[in-house]
Amino acid sequence: QVQLMESGGGSVQAGGSLRLSCAASRATYCMGWFRQAPGQEREGVAGIIQIHTYYVDSVKGRFTISRDNAKKTVYLQMNSLKPEDTGMYYCATSASVNCLNMKTGYNYWGQGTQVTVSS
Repeated sequence: QVQLMESGGGSVQAGGSLRLSCAASRATYCMGWFRQAPGQEREGVAGIIQIHTYYVDSVKGRFTISRDNAKKTVYLQMNSLKPEDTGMYYCATSASVNCLNMKTGYNYWGQGTQVTVSS
């Protein structure tokens, strides 16, 4: 079992930046960031496994996922934020090699951190 704790959310104006962090209680294999806006389905935003990364099209060029294995922490740097980026952001971990489909094996989730982007 693994515990995940997100931090770094907040309220910013459009064009601003935030960096989310996800600290894990133990080493993890694949990590993903997901978000859910009110009334919408949860979507996979970014994932990282070893040196490989995935980004949903809407955040490519603006968001960067990275990890510090020594700190057991994954980050999501979010630049040029837009109002449509608003939502609750969750990190999750998967033990699957197919995790970059942002669906397979995500069994452990954090409690989420809210991101609000105003226009």
